[in-house]
Amino acid sequence: MHLESVVTVAAPWERVFALAADIERWGERLPHYRRVRILERDGRRTVAEMAARRGAIPLRWRAVQEVRPEERRILFTHIAGPTRGMAVEWFFLPTPGGVRVGIRHDLRWPPPLHWIAEWVVGRFFIAHVAGKTLRRIKSLAETGGDA
Repeated sequence: MHLESVVTVAAPWERVFALAADIERWGERLPHYRRVRILERDGRRTVAEMAARRGAIPLRWRAVQEVRPEERRILFTHIAGPTRGMAVEWFFLPTPGGVRVGIRHDLRWPPPLHWIAEWVVGRFFIAHVAGKTLRRIKSLAETGGDA
């Protein structure tokens, strides 16, 4: 299952990148996130336990984040939870007047479970949370807000 969500942000890519990369503050900046707890840091690699909501439904997973500003990318690998093994890539493409920011999710579950991965996990949970995350990052970057 491959999902991609994209927004265009009227702000410098560096500002948007900094907001997206600072996962430690997602719990206070992103209303749909309950918390992000940093478990380990090693250079540009961070292991975190993340918790969000899809409406009233609580979600939780553990991921490794790798920040690559020189490539304008942030990578995540989910290492625990129902999305274990999922690869996530944030990308930042500067455009006149701003930046196109996208999140790509790649989750592979074996048949016959792949339809659950696409329709339930992917479209109901992942696409919803990713869309809310991108819209909030966009709002913060464009208004100069921090929390």
